[in-house]
Amino acid sequence: MSQFSDTCLDTWMDREAIAEAMIPLIGRLYRENSVVTSVYGRPLVNRSVIDILKAHRFARQIDEVELPVSDTFPLLQALAELELGAASIDLARLSLKYKSEGNGTDLVEFLRTELAGVAGKHGADDRTSTDVVLYGFGRIGRLLARILIDHAGGGQGLRLRAIVVRRGSDNDLVKRASLLRRDSVHGAFDGTITVDEENNTILANGTLIQVIYSNDPASVDYTAYGINNAVVVDNTGRWRDEEGLSQHLAAKGVARVLLTAPGKGNLKNIVHGINHEAISDDDKIVTAASCTTNAITPVLKVLNDKYGIIHGHVETVHSFTNDQNLIDNFHKGDRRGRSAALNMVITETGAAKAVAKALPELAGKLSGNAIRVPTPDVSMAILNLNFETSTTKEEINAFLRETSLNSDLHKQIDYIDSPEVVSTDFVGSKRAGIVDGLATISNGKNAVLYVWYDNEFGYSCQVIRVLEEMAHVNPPAFPRVEELAASL
Repeated sequence: MSQFSDTCLDTWMDREAIAEAMIPLIGRLYRENSVVTSVYGRPLVNRSVIDILKAHRFARQIDEVELPVSDTFPLLQALAELELGAASIDLARLSLKYKSEGNGTDLVEFLRTELAGVAGKHGADDRTSTDVVLYGFGRIGRLLARILIDHAGGGQGLRLRAIVVRRGSDNDLVKRASLLRRDSVHGAFDGTITVDEENNTILANGTLIQVIYSNDPASVDYTAYGINNAVVVDNTGRWRDEEGLSQHLAAKGVARVLLTAPGKGNLKNIVHGINHEAISDDDKIVTAASCTTNAITPVLKVLNDKYGIIHGHVETVHSFTNDQNLIDNFHKGDRRGRSAALNMVITETGAAKAVAKALPELAGKLSGNAIRVPTPDVSMAILNLNFETSTTKEEINAFLRETSLNSDLHKQIDYIDSPEVVSTDFVGSKRAGIVDGLATISNGKNAVLYVWYDNEFGYSCQVIRVLEEMAHVNPPAFPRVEELAASL
């Protein structure tokens, strides 16, 4: 037993040593080449040795075996020789492809062919950086800031330049920085933060953020801070129509606006992965819809494509938000005046109708309602659907699992079938929604599906994806994910 124990420890230490050797390669590819590496979507950039090993172990849920770091380490070494341009590379998928299609080919030559679009393109990348301003710094605003800072890389792509808020106190800047540094739901900021009260700036992991105090969007002169052709991300929800949001476009230095809420009127409501291709350079104002719409639309699309949805009902079990009262007090909305921490509160949701703005084929086919519950984050959408085609629980689950792995919606849809998961397990999920396979119910042409979603962080990731599309800074992903709609 002692000898076996020693062997296990030695194996673990060997894996740790390899993971340690991977870190500088991962970092160098990111900083110098703008190459983001991952294992089945689990990012490796700025991660610890244990994080890297956990990402490799996660591969068991997909391939039924753990991905050895001894397989991915040579990949990283070879990638470092290719003088790559900006790209997103999944090492797990790349390793599998090399094993199945390499046929004894030299690894570097295989990668040179596989990554032909970016191999040898270092320094030739024509992507330019885009200035980003966060108008409002609440729950979503601070998470967007964290993601933008984390994605800063070598300075290309999206650059967080400023946040705009109304001054709340004499020590407002310190308090804002503290809220960025610490979060009761999402944990501590991963890095260092320095506050310069004299110049009203926050320095976070090398990203210098100008804090601008203003009550009027149109009056801010961003060019005075060296900010030009910026995209303003409005997180306040105060204005949701074209007239109100156009105030931002009147400010000097602003080119476009993205709203982190459902828009009104003829504004395009974008759910990334579904209708992001509808964004054109002529669209000065774009909206990223709601967290619930982003969670359910991708799942509804693939199910409609596969089985045909006749009609359905969406019931959202949603965590409470700042709009509700902590204890009973007056609120202009029905029921929302009652204590969010003590009650389940029935309220309305426009998510079901909003789906039709991204998926017109579902117009008039969905109804919806919502229940606010006493949890601070992570919600669930229950989809009660009537199909044109009969199916089974096993078939639906197999289809959605495969979709989550090998379709163009693999960044939006995740799948899990663990009997022990609960809502807090999905805090920090980057996917728009996670299908809980064990909860699926199917009876012929009727099915009920349960979709978890981090209504804060998962939604923020979708907002960033829309922002990248607007700025044309989305790097190509390798290996190419094949479109499986025809075969699934």
